[in-house]
Amino acid sequence: MEADGQYLMLHRTKKSGDENHDKWIGVGGKFEEGESPEECMRREVKEETGFDVVEWRYCGIVTFVSDIWPAEQMHIFVCTAWEGTPIDCDEGELEWIDKRHLGELASWQGDKIFLKLIDEEGPFFSLKLSYKGDVLQSAVLNGRQNLI
Repeated sequence: MEADGQYLMLHRTKKSGDENHDKWIGVGGKFEEGESPEECMRREVKEETGFDVVEWRYCGIVTFVSDIWPAEQMHIFVCTAWEGTPIDCDEGELEWIDKRHLGELASWQGDKIFLKLIDEEGPFFSLKLSYKGDVLQSAVLNGRQNLI
């Protein structure tokens, strides 16, 4: 979610056994049976923030590969308009963070790459992030360019 040069970020502190524990991430989650990416995004935002998303930009797809965690794909959206009242999130603390300071947060290395791509508002992208443990080994953009 983006407003006035800030993103709504989630500091994951509440779930046990969480691969994202103590990291700052965007709001989101896993698909439920039969959901489209847009339906999943809207449901997850509602569950974690209390907001109903009414406008968004579909930015790209990120494929995560790890030697520890199962591979997964993440659809990246930026929510630009919403309605409702915020709620407490059961996964951590929500906080509006100035875009200029996102790189200073404790987060996955690859997250910093796709947050930069989002901020540049370039064309739709496909980003493959490969990790060994917590260390990013490669970041391949649109099947061609390794960004690290």
